[in-house]
Amino acid sequence: MSKLLLILLVQLLYVPMLSLRTICMVKNLKILTALFGFMEAIIYIFGLAIVLSGDQNILEMLVYAIGFSLGLVAGILIEQKLAIGFSSFEVNINHENPILVKELRDRGYGVTIYNGQGRNGKRIKLDILTKRKREKDLMDIILSSEPQAFIMSYEPKSFKGGYLSDMMKKRMKLRRSTPVSDQDDTSVIRRMFKEIGREVKSFKKYWKI
Repeated sequence: MSKLLLILLVQLLYVPMLSLRTICMVKNLKILTALFGFMEAIIYIFGLAIVLSGDQNILEMLVYAIGFSLGLVAGILIEQKLAIGFSSFEVNINHENPILVKELRDRGYGVTIYNGQGRNGKRIKLDILTKRKREKDLMDIILSSEPQAFIMSYEPKSFKGGYLSDMMKKRMKLRRSTPVSDQDDTSVIRRMFKEIGREVKSFKKYWKI
């Protein structure tokens, strides 16, 4: 019984690391990718040694699979809690609301206003960029002023110009820099450490709010 619980625990640790490492790779976050990758490898080796030791039976395999499934859910919940990255909100209302716009801007949100025509008349669209960890605060502000607003949100993959965080600006500059293939080994290593240094500074600024 203790072995089954240990297998389940290892999976609940391993799979979230795998999920977070994959998410950070997609977001091009090198430090977090390396950190989660290291933890994932250590836990995987430990878990594999437990599962392969002794006689394997159906129950252990079933617990292993259940732990994997639960670990995926845990990984998603942890990533949502960390809220890495940015979200873009599109808020549609049927009238101008300068008080809401002012409050959003005063709280540090980037807001762009568009005029449009819907099926039932004039519509106002607010395009808002926010850090993911501030999504709930943003929703509370909007709904307290416009409870009938139509809201859509999505996670942008890249930025160019406009209202941007320092971290996203630096990341875009790095992507436009000289290709790695055109540099010697020494400059590649030096560039890698510079990128890590920039990312550390960016994370410090990002988590201040």
